[in-house]
Amino acid sequence: MSHVTLTVRGEAQTRVAPERAVAHVNASVDGAARGEVVERLAALAEPVRTGLASRKDAGSVADWSSQRASVWSDRPWNADGKQLDLVHHASVEITATFTDTLALSDWLNTVAAVDGLQVGAVQWELTPETTARIERETATRAVAVAIERATAYATALGKSAVTPIEIADTGLLGNGASSNPAPRMFARAASADMAAPAVDFRPADIVVTAAVEARFTAS
Repeated sequence: MSHVTLTVRGEAQTRVAPERAVAHVNASVDGAARGEVVERLAALAEPVRTGLASRKDAGSVADWSSQRASVWSDRPWNADGKQLDLVHHASVEITATFTDTLALSDWLNTVAAVDGLQVGAVQWELTPETTARIERETATRAVAVAIERATAYATALGKSAVTPIEIADTGLLGNGASSNPAPRMFARAASADMAAPAVDFRPADIVVTAAVEARFTAS
């Protein structure tokens, strides 16, 4: 009985609502005296840190961190081309991981109203446990799709038995570099205007994709 070798690709995709958001806030001040600038930065950042610690105790924040303050100086130029006196700058970035979207929106609105605090990017994520589970499930479905395709091809050729002999991430069956490793995660979030009176977040689903290549024999 003759055998036919079949090489197929299987793909799967899963959409999952984000479980948490990582928000970045930058505190910055400048002035003529270095010591004063450092003190003002500490006074500006401390209420933010204290508020995040309270939110973590309440359960709406999973974790937060604050980088060491950066301090530097420069001599700006005016419109007439004259170099001005030395100006000192200080900044620190604060990152918080929120598990409650409403709490996040409320916090960012409060932060955005404070002079010297700038709201940065918000990244939407899944927990590590959910990520691992969704990746396993999506990869399993991708393999199932590959089996279904191989079976369909075999049936069209009049073959009744399909036996797997190789399976790999996309691009690896030919011993080449993987051009589409599986699974992969993409996060998209709706944009928000931080200058608006309120920040309303409606994040898009996180999309987990998986792709595999498989080789079968059909007889």
